[in-house]
Amino acid sequence: MSDEKDFLGWFRDSSPYIHSHRGCTFVVAFGGEALLSDHFSSLINDFALLNSLGIRLVLVHGIRPQIEERLLGYDGSSQYKDGLRITDDKALQCVKEAAGIVRVEIEARLSMGLPNSPMAGAKISVASGNMVTAKPLGVRGGTDFCHTGTVRRIDNDAIHQKLDQNNIVLLSPIGYSLTGEVFNLSAEAVATEAAIALGADKLLLLHEDSGIFNQEHQLYRQLTTAEASSLLENPNSLSPSSSNHLHAAVKACEAGVTRCHVLDRKIDGALLRELFTRDGVGTLISAEPFEKIRPATLDDIAGIIDLIRPLETEGILIERPHERLEAEINDYTVISRDGLIIGCSALHLFKEGKSGEIACVVLHHQYQGGSRGEQLLSYMEKLARSEKLESLFVLTTQSEHWFIEKGFKQATPVDLPTSRQASYDSQRKSKVLIKKLP
Repeated sequence: MSDEKDFLGWFRDSSPYIHSHRGCTFVVAFGGEALLSDHFSSLINDFALLNSLGIRLVLVHGIRPQIEERLLGYDGSSQYKDGLRITDDKALQCVKEAAGIVRVEIEARLSMGLPNSPMAGAKISVASGNMVTAKPLGVRGGTDFCHTGTVRRIDNDAIHQKLDQNNIVLLSPIGYSLTGEVFNLSAEAVATEAAIALGADKLLLLHEDSGIFNQEHQLYRQLTTAEASSLLENPNSLSPSSSNHLHAAVKACEAGVTRCHVLDRKIDGALLRELFTRDGVGTLISAEPFEKIRPATLDDIAGIIDLIRPLETEGILIERPHERLEAEINDYTVISRDGLIIGCSALHLFKEGKSGEIACVVLHHQYQGGSRGEQLLSYMEKLARSEKLESLFVLTTQSEHWFIEKGFKQATPVDLPTSRQASYDSQRKSKVLIKKLP
């Protein structure tokens, strides 16, 4: 029964994402290591599921380990400069072989439709071809990169046409020049340029490292492009792979891609967990904060009601009818996390004594225990100062000690503004706390 409830809860919570992702274009990049993994079949199944949910998928695969294997077979050696392969004639032959074999393998996996398997009845069409135009990287720092190239143009019209026909588009990390040459490209670069050219809703980069961590080895759950750029200024804090992915994410977001996600490819179901749960399992990069404190609007009333209703039922908060919330909405501030209201508070102004009441301070039960309460209170105090208030007061039955820790002092109902004394409910016996503002 517990497992069934967990499933029902997860499935119901995922429904907003199922609706919002339908019809969106996602570009997903993964390394050639994925094909060598025991979990590659699961990843293919997840691609099929996303396609069945109406998501327009562009897959960009890497081929580095496959190139290395072929070079060894040809008694060749890998040469790199600044993390880029120097693709000589022998390496180019290996690039062509690896790209062809990997592409065919992925197409074959996406074509499976065995009964009683996750791919049963999928009937997925895969489209690939010469949709990436490239140019030579040339000579840099005295090094001739030979057949290594950069993306010159993505044929976004051709890709959109394939997506409109419900195809999954598969791009290899190779490009073709106008003179008929073939160039070895970075899979991350192809994915980034494709996401930009297509105006993709998301760029998802499946990471071979375990993730992007801070100095305390805690996963960065979200970064703005400004924060990511700041991290990139200290290259010693990131692995080369993490640095490459962050560079790609920042470039894509600054060019208009709404969100980029860096995920540990080795986590089973990483794509599904990232796309269909509120908190995900990777690092989200976006131009604007994923979670922010902002003034409430009328559109937030339903979210505020859902947040405070359990506390009203328990008698911790006084019931606030919809009409009252609507009339006082300009007094409210919310914490919004990907469209979900996870926190709120109100600042009611009193001209008497230039004071204000902080009311309805609530955090969603899944997002308590961090610093959000302190951030919300700090924001409210900043608002109070902007209104030239000299003091703040709260009435609380449950959080007296928390407010005292934040600088509030015990007081009595007679210390309240006269108009607020008149509406003080003596039956509730709420504690009165006041804080002078500097």
